[in-house]
Amino acid sequence: MRPYLGAMSETQVTLAPSAAARVATIAQKQGKPAILRLSVEGGGCSGFQYKFGLAEAPEDGDLIAETDGVRLVVDEVSLGLLEGSVVEYVESLGGAAFRVSNPQAASGCGCGASFAI
Repeated sequence: MRPYLGAMSETQVTLAPSAAARVATIAQKQGKPAILRLSVEGGGCSGFQYKFGLAEAPEDGDLIAETDGVRLVVDEVSLGLLEGSVVEYVESLGGAAFRVSNPQAASGCGCGASFAI
């Protein structure tokens, strides 16, 4: 793998303050670093799906965005499908979840966890 590529620019992927605050809370409760890994996998209702998880550390080749001391890490392959996206944490009557506002997504599903390009 290629070495660490550095911080993401504003045009790549952004971690909103709402998501950073939620990641910090979850990480503190679990005793883990405040690092959210976002990746894209094939599948879901619309062809691709977002996958979120806490990471122990960035991996070689990851790109990193930081907001309020919380890091968002994205692998190089997923970045191509996420460029320009904003990761938010939203709460509504239907529940609370991380949401990706992806300008590349041509369509999505009702659950908000999958998309098509």
